[in-house]
Amino acid sequence: MIRIGTSGYSFDDWVGNFYPSNIRKGDMLSHYAKQFKVVEVNSSYYRIPHPAVFHQMEKKTGPDFEFFVKANKTMTHEGSTDRALYQKFMDSCRPLIEAGKFRGILAQFAWGFKHGEKNLDHLKRMRENFADTPLVVEFRNDSWMKDEVFSFLEAERISFCAVDEPNLKGLLPPVVKFTAEPGYVRFHGRNAKNWWGRSGGDRYDYDYSEKELEEWLGKIAELAEKARKTYLFFNNCHAGQAARSAKLMERLLSLET
Repeated sequence: MIRIGTSGYSFDDWVGNFYPSNIRKGDMLSHYAKQFKVVEVNSSYYRIPHPAVFHQMEKKTGPDFEFFVKANKTMTHEGSTDRALYQKFMDSCRPLIEAGKFRGILAQFAWGFKHGEKNLDHLKRMRENFADTPLVVEFRNDSWMKDEVFSFLEAERISFCAVDEPNLKGLLPPVVKFTAEPGYVRFHGRNAKNWWGRSGGDRYDYDYSEKELEEWLGKIAELAEKARKTYLFFNNCHAGQAARSAKLMERLLSLET
């Protein structure tokens, strides 16, 4: 099974592009859930929410809706392995877990997080702290593109996140590897000009063409053959482009089948 969604849903610049022009902020998720069956929650990266926040989100979605929750920045960007912090994070997700809608955690690391013993140990500690919760890891630095890393992820039951991003030195190439459930791909866009922030624009301001997404159909099929479930998330969130790209990918996969 393949499910498609976007990285976040609560964006003001989606109003008039994806959401109706008169929509209220509190109604965005309900509207989103009529179009997609899964979402990445990115707000948890900045602050671990109170469980009541996820309780309200869960109530706005149908029984077959699914959530992935992004790991907090203290875990991925500040190197914390404090068990109490991880427990607080899991307690926050409890309403989603109890409703049967929680599917796992996305840990997205910065480009400066490079392959090495210290960072491998950090991943092991994260795996231990999250126990049996599905854990997906997204690397930004291509130093991780090694067979030994994929073997490590498989042994630790950590899912490798494949990515589509600009073809720039040091970033990951568009490669899929199945290391653990679930299969996972994130589409960031190919905005090379703004990726490093030197032009002052939004690095995720990118609108995929049909041809560009077609490049992924074979890779997605390869991943889906090995994984029980594969998730595709679009993070090119500027002005509703992620929702538009996700719908285009849905159509292309439908045509493929």
